[in-house]
Amino acid sequence: MKPQTPESEARAKTKVEAKAEARAESSWTFLTNHAHVLIVLSQNPEEAAAGEITLREVAQQVGITERAVTKIIGELEEAGCITRGRQGRHNIYTINPSVPLRHAIESHRTIRDLLKLGRK
Repeated sequence: MKPQTPESEARAKTKVEAKAEARAESSWTFLTNHAHVLIVLSQNPEEAAAGEITLREVAQQVGITERAVTKIIGELEEAGCITRGRQGRHNIYTINPSVPLRHAIESHRTIRDLLKLGRK
């Protein structure tokens, strides 16, 4: 029997194990997944504007499913936080930074203010 390398062990993990592991690492965060999706898009503006970042990549970075990212993108678009365009077969995402945050406690702030938290 071949000894397993770290790469082959990583590939052997099931999706269920990976999700459980991600949940165990962090049971809660201060920011919502909606904020995390916006931050990932803002950290990759050229890719988002060129349609080069995939929802799968966003999902991996946020630690949620691709289906959840799809739902969040739809909600963000409906709220006017992002606009989605098409370039060939690719979706192009543009963040609207002047949109105010939704909760009454933070409504004096904008998406621009939120995205400052995600700067590296």
